[in-house]
Amino acid sequence: MKKAFFTYFVAIAVSLVGAVSTGHANQLDEKDPYAMVQGVASVTFDRIKREKSNIAANPEVLRDIMKEELLPYVDYKFSAFKVLGKYVTKAEKEQLQEFVEVFREYLVTTYAVAMGYYDDQVVIFEPASDYENDSNVTVRAIVKDDDRPDIKIAFKVRKDRKTNEWKAWDMVAEGISMLSSKQSEFESILRQQGIDKVIELMREKIQQPIVMDKDKKNN
Repeated sequence: MKKAFFTYFVAIAVSLVGAVSTGHANQLDEKDPYAMVQGVASVTFDRIKREKSNIAANPEVLRDIMKEELLPYVDYKFSAFKVLGKYVTKAEKEQLQEFVEVFREYLVTTYAVAMGYYDDQVVIFEPASDYENDSNVTVRAIVKDDDRPDIKIAFKVRKDRKTNEWKAWDMVAEGISMLSSKQSEFESILRQQGIDKVIELMREKIQQPIVMDKDKKNN
């Protein structure tokens, strides 16, 4: 129950923190974290609706959408290092490079799987705060769903020191951090079996086909 509940959170968050397509690139202001996340939300909802029939026919389309639309606006390397925590310093350079690349694909798959639970929701963003002197910002929103209680979502974004562009690196739903959850999931494996084992498990997850929620309910 807890896992399904969290997966539902992830589905909503992915729909919000997805990314703008090439044709809408000029609508996305990466120098403003609030404008970026809100602009991304609007464009992503439209993209999902446009692709609805394609997704129904082939759920793997979700993986392509996440890779093409989400990743450009996610600091997956920073996220990967956060998940590894203290084990970053215990890994060889080649191991770290491999972990980051596999984690990138793992995120794509995680988000794509979560989108199998997605349905239309109404999203209300909280007003922007002053971020002029900040390098990390939390963009908050409330998700309203007729069938469920309101859900509080927070997107953590950070500014790249070189480009001054903001990218997302974590999502928190009802106090549950996606990265913290992954870190807890991998910690004992990292401690007992090492990074290579985590990479192996992520690859297994990546290789699994995307299954829509309606199909899961029938199984």
